[in-house]
Amino acid sequence: MIDLLGEVVNIDGGSYDKAGVDAVGERFRRFFADHGIAVSVTPDATFGNALHAVVDGPNAGGGAALLMGHRDTVFPKGEPLRRPFRFADGRAYGPGVADMKGGLVMNAFVLAAFKRFGGAPLPVTVLMTGDEEIGSPFSRPVIESEARKARVVFNAEPGRPSGNVVSGRKGGLFLKLDVYGKAAHSGANFADGINAIGELAHKTVALHGLTDVAAGITVNVGLVRGGQSVNTTAPHAEAEIDIRYVTPEQRRAVMEAVTRIVETSIVPGTRAALETKGEFLPLVATPEARRLLVLYREAAADAGLTLDGEFTGGCADSGFAASVGTPTICGLGPVGGKAHTPDEYLELDSLVPRAQALALAILRLDSAL
Repeated sequence: MIDLLGEVVNIDGGSYDKAGVDAVGERFRRFFADHGIAVSVTPDATFGNALHAVVDGPNAGGGAALLMGHRDTVFPKGEPLRRPFRFADGRAYGPGVADMKGGLVMNAFVLAAFKRFGGAPLPVTVLMTGDEEIGSPFSRPVIESEARKARVVFNAEPGRPSGNVVSGRKGGLFLKLDVYGKAAHSGANFADGINAIGELAHKTVALHGLTDVAAGITVNVGLVRGGQSVNTTAPHAEAEIDIRYVTPEQRRAVMEAVTRIVETSIVPGTRAALETKGEFLPLVATPEARRLLVLYREAAADAGLTLDGEFTGGCADSGFAASVGTPTICGLGPVGGKAHTPDEYLELDSLVPRAQALALAILRLDSAL
């Protein structure tokens, strides 16, 4: 497992690096071929292809156990050369080692184990996508299609530093706001100008006012750009906005408020336009998902792990799977932390027991759900 993890961590794979993401996929395709597992591909011209690997089980009519994971990372080209895979003091390091190449390795070995030894009461499908870190613009319909055919979904995002899995996640919206004004010389013809930056400043304050931390709603204007020169009233300004929420009802309410802010001009003569650049759906725990969590916790206990489900403000593809009504739990991958940073790590001693817990949970699906 460590050898395969080191190989795929050392392959470039940023979300917009299709060749790199597909190279990671090719390494897993060879792994599956070595274990006699056929792989099919859903191709895309822009983002990494989606890989599907299946081991059949006796109860094909009841749906598969879907094991999900993404191959892309957030890091720039050349990051594995700058800080290649290494391990020390029980931890592995490298770009994407926990988020989420460790989970991909775990899923691959679980599927190979069922292929070699049998025992799964239903088919087991591994889905590996390539654009999760940017909201799965290509993979979302692929995920939803596979989830509709599945009985349960296990997403191998990294286990929390506490050792817990993830039973709930926020939804996320990623928006681009453009504000338009009018250029004028800021000394000679100031009154002829309409300053888009001034309007964006008003809108930023209003947008941040929608945050309700206690309710789980956050609105963050994270990037701003604008203006032509210091001595020109700004004809254009733009901002990128991150919105997080817990329930679909909150999404509707906050977007209605955002729309009102966008359509209301404080600086006369300005106008604004809003564009949705990406979106994640929330992972909302249903009664069926809670029963699945109980089953997984019991399987984990038999693998020597004591854990529970916890909620996180981060988003993931598990929200897309859950949105079609399939019981879904997330964060089942090996335990790790500090994702998206140079200090990202994975606890090596969690690789095998987390794989064992997942395999045991699959074995018990017929008797418990």
